[in-house]
Amino acid sequence: MIVLALAVVLAGLAIATQIGVAVLQRQYPPAGQFFDVTGARLQVLDLGPRDAAGPPIVLVHGASSNLGSMRVPLGDLLATKHRVILIDRPGHGWSTRSENLSPALQAKMIDDVLGQLKIERAIVVVHSLAGVLGLRMALDYPQRVAGLVSLAGVAYPWPGGVGTYNAVVTTPVIGPVLAYTITLPLGLLLAEPATRSVFAPQAMPDGYMARSAIPLLLRPREFLANAWDLVTLKAAVSEQAPRYGELRMPVVAITGDADTTVSPEIHSRRLIETVPNGKLILLPGVGHMVQNAAPELVVGEIEKLIATDTNPTAASR
Repeated sequence: MIVLALAVVLAGLAIATQIGVAVLQRQYPPAGQFFDVTGARLQVLDLGPRDAAGPPIVLVHGASSNLGSMRVPLGDLLATKHRVILIDRPGHGWSTRSENLSPALQAKMIDDVLGQLKIERAIVVVHSLAGVLGLRMALDYPQRVAGLVSLAGVAYPWPGGVGTYNAVVTTPVIGPVLAYTITLPLGLLLAEPATRSVFAPQAMPDGYMARSAIPLLLRPREFLANAWDLVTLKAAVSEQAPRYGELRMPVVAITGDADTTVSPEIHSRRLIETVPNGKLILLPGVGHMVQNAAPELVVGEIEKLIATDTNPTAASR
């Protein structure tokens, strides 16, 4: 009887999850174009003037989010004067993926998209988990990256893990069962307070959850992709970190000294001490969401890189 009752409960939760997925996808429809690359189909939002001077700006979001977290407010501010490319990482937002992917493979997919867009050089701006991805792009495709801006970005191994639930949900059998039954109903209760905690000590802006489509994370396939990205992150960053001294393009790390999600000392400071052409900006009293806490400062640093780009004619054709 207990097994039967459990099966009934799980079946009910699975049905509720599928209904919830349909509601979320109607509430937050895709806004960009889709580009096919090997192993994925990526949503890309291309904003701003196509003929803007200097290299376009590519914005790549971190974990537990999608391109909306980089659009509000940073992407929209930049797009008033610059061409801005926002990308849903593979498996996130409206981008798909056929398998679990390392940062190296995700970097290749983004490089492929930029090639399809005929963007030869770009300023790459990454946040949080995508710090690893931006660094991988700079290492593997240096001809494409005119400059790198890492916002509270991950760069090195760190003590500890990435949360028990992420580890559990990536285990065979049990993980998919959890993802397709309880994750969405439970997540609807926890998503907003969890997002508020990431903004701390700053307040989360009013309407941020809806404007950035954060609830899309609760769909099972995206939640599983996000958990996989997190649990494999430390091994990936350990593998690539010894190569950072190879980077020759300018690298700017902007981070807050009150960030409890990604340590500014372990990641940003160490990165800038390693790369030949680095700049560290440590913001007092600022937490993890640097692009929301100091968007004008971030825009200013990006525009400095554009102004000093030494190969402007090859940026976009």
